[in-house]
Amino acid sequence: MTARIRLFWITLRGSYWFYPAALAIAAFALSLTTLHLDRTLNTAWLAEIGVMELAGPDSASDILVLVAGAMLGVASTVFSITIAAVAYASGTYGPRLLNNFMEDRGNKVSLAVFIATFVFCVNVLRTIRHDGAKTTGFGGEVLELSSFVPNLSLLIAYGLIIVSVGTLVYFLHHIPSSIRIHTVLQTIGERLIRDICEVYPEKPSAPAPARDAEGAPITADRTGYVQSISFDALATLAAATATRITLDCRTGDFVHPGMVLARWSDDDAAEGAPFDSAKARDAFVLGGMRTSDQDLRFLIDELVEIGLRALSPGINDPFTAITAMHWLGAATAELGQRDLDRQSGDDENAAEQRVMRRVVTFADYVRRGFGSLRSGVATSPLATMVALETIDNAARVLDDETRRADLRREAALLFEQAKTALVGPDLAMVEARYRAIEAAGA
Repeated sequence: MTARIRLFWITLRGSYWFYPAALAIAAFALSLTTLHLDRTLNTAWLAEIGVMELAGPDSASDILVLVAGAMLGVASTVFSITIAAVAYASGTYGPRLLNNFMEDRGNKVSLAVFIATFVFCVNVLRTIRHDGAKTTGFGGEVLELSSFVPNLSLLIAYGLIIVSVGTLVYFLHHIPSSIRIHTVLQTIGERLIRDICEVYPEKPSAPAPARDAEGAPITADRTGYVQSISFDALATLAAATATRITLDCRTGDFVHPGMVLARWSDDDAAEGAPFDSAKARDAFVLGGMRTSDQDLRFLIDELVEIGLRALSPGINDPFTAITAMHWLGAATAELGQRDLDRQSGDDENAAEQRVMRRVVTFADYVRRGFGSLRSGVATSPLATMVALETIDNAARVLDDETRRADLRREAALLFEQAKTALVGPDLAMVEARYRAIEAAGA
């Protein structure tokens, strides 16, 4: 259940309706509050202290009609511009980046401010009355109403207008800034490094518990990507049933009915309740697409996708790929200094660890990142030299000799592939750079 709630909240944040709906409700509630104050308090003091000139029914109606119409038009324009920007970005940088722009809080809050201003003005507008206005009561009798102008509400509407104008200026700056490739790569890179710091402990701790390859299988009953795993629910179930659960899949893996999600084995069946495979299966949330939640490989794949697209013959933009590799190198160096055998929240006592995750090794991350980029990078002499330097820089900050060897091996594979793709002076330049890096690291 925890994983489902977590995934629901992530989906909610990524939706375009949540912020506009929330601010529209807040604006409606604010209008009811200010209208109540207008009815119960004497608002003449607003004019007495020089805050504003009291408006008449006609001028107040004209102002609110004008603002409400303008806000609805601006909201429509903002939505159209946002969709156009998202379509451009996803088509240029990759369809998997669509979620990044859908989750952009600046676009959604901008749209929400205009809709909230519209709702506030419309709700205040309906209460303005001229002197002698008539209405029909519940019993059918005709009632004559006195003039009513909600001047306090009108003052709040002025404030919302100012906020809306400022939001429009911000939006016009934010949209072109958010689709710049350097901003896109910086957002992905910073998020990847932040997630690495949250997922993995900073320094190696106690030895990780040994994985049990045997045990009764827990199989999937649906098809889709593993979007989230509730490790707390699995640990609670394992403790209650005196069992150990060994995961056979990771977040981001694609499964279908019959595939093994995990295996459970008895610790001491006499001490625990019967194991319920259905409860264990409920801890795995499946969906039609991958998400970045609990899945560092997803963010690595986004950097790789941008890099490969930039190096494709149709685009041939090595500088975008270089920026992607710089962020990938920083993330790889961060991973190299972390304990990948454990994740934050795991029990440091190996004997008490009841849920064994499927570990992603440092070599796996290197192959997923630089290894996937290798085929595109090897076709560009400039990108190849920068990739070799980036890999070398990441290796230099690591103390673990095995992990440094993984990076050196990837550099050697890149150079070997470059030898088949480059010729003449380009190959000579790359080889000279590789030999210099190799000699410095020896």
